[in-house]
Amino acid sequence: MIITQTPLRMSFFGGGTDFPEFYREHKGSVISTTFDKYCYVTVRHLPRFFAYSTELSYSITERVTSTDEIRHPAIREAMKYLDLHELRLTYEADLPARSGLGTSSSFAVGLLNAFFALKGQYADKGKLASDAIYLERVLCKEAGGEQDQIAAAFGGFNRIDFSADGYTVNPLIMLPERKRQLNDNLLLFFTGFSRFSCDIQVSTKQAITDKKRQLLEILSLVKEAEKILTSQYGDLKDFGELLDHTWKIKRNLTSKISTDSIDELYNAAIKAGAVGGKLLGAGGGGFFLFYVEPGRKKAVQEALKSLLYVPFRFENQGTRIIHYMPENYEPVELLVG
Repeated sequence: MIITQTPLRMSFFGGGTDFPEFYREHKGSVISTTFDKYCYVTVRHLPRFFAYSTELSYSITERVTSTDEIRHPAIREAMKYLDLHELRLTYEADLPARSGLGTSSSFAVGLLNAFFALKGQYADKGKLASDAIYLERVLCKEAGGEQDQIAAAFGGFNRIDFSADGYTVNPLIMLPERKRQLNDNLLLFFTGFSRFSCDIQVSTKQAITDKKRQLLEILSLVKEAEKILTSQYGDLKDFGELLDHTWKIKRNLTSKISTDSIDELYNAAIKAGAVGGKLLGAGGGGFFLFYVEPGRKKAVQEALKSLLYVPFRFENQGTRIIHYMPENYEPVELLVG
């Protein structure tokens, strides 16, 4: 039996520049971090006592006799990709799916981590990230960028750079007290609205040509944000103001990113004292993140009392195997032979 734990991520700056259609021509860069909310994947081989050969438990339960019958595209394609059969798999997460925290990519990374371990193969973080991108974008044909899989695999607070030659992960070097202060000043709220990010990502992908100027501005803000974060003496309030600026640019990329209800919530938080914020992920719903100075936290929480407040801490580990118990498994064809 294998159990993997994979963190969720929050992306601050550079979203949209991680699309191949953009970064292959202009390069791309994002700043993001993983935090202490996780998804868990448990995998083992299913004993041969049942009428079905594979059992999957996530938001629904699937019992099938053939991999081709599996409805979940990532599980089906990953099993085919790694030639796995006769599995029992369960998935659970600390926070809901389709909420802007990269849950689908964290699942893909954790799934592949578990599958490789079940086969007795070692896969480093780079391979897990690249294979998860291949699984979601090529095998499952899902639209989207490429930052989430990398963040989930590597973990930590990073600047991830993209070019036609690939990607690099660069940890942001911050003073421990400054990093703690940033964490303390970020408030996370669940809007209660969920959405399929791939639907919004299709619109974002279509907007890349038409909104190139805005995406280039979003890209330029990454360097500015890095300077703020890595400075020893600068005011972290500048980080919040930059969040506000990048949100205003992003929400105009496509009409699907924001709604009247989302705008009302954002304006209420700003009026209560938040310096800036953004809707995490592709948009359309999910989680709101706000930068709030210590003296205004209670006022912002009161203004958003209709939303669920979710405390969190940054994490640095990325995906990992938290339980490993090898099995003796022989494929059916070998047993018959």
